[in-house]
Amino acid sequence: MADLGEVNNVSGVFGGVELESIGNGEQQGQENAGTIRQAGSNLPTKVGMWNKFKSFWLQDIDWNREIKVELTPYQQKVEDEINEFLHQEITWEKVHDFLFQEVSFRSKK
Repeated sequence: MADLGEVNNVSGVFGGVELESIGNGEQQGQENAGTIRQAGSNLPTKVGMWNKFKSFWLQDIDWNREIKVELTPYQQKVEDEINEFLHQEITWEKVHDFLFQEVSFRSKK
């Protein structure tokens, strides 16, 4: 049994626990805390939400690979209109006309 401040290292698993019998002083065996059962065992394995999340967010990505995006004709039309709006020429005259336009608070009937 380890004294306070003494470390018993058990090989194989992080967090390994060494068990000893109190009665006759012989070591009964070794048990590894937090052991995960292998898929080859008789126990069924279930993939949980957290494992799916980790496998998706921690996957290896080739950042040099080219990404090709194909748009439908309607999507291409919208994308062209957005680009035209964002890249339009802004002049002081257009800003002045926008700021000093006539505003009506009543609906015209």
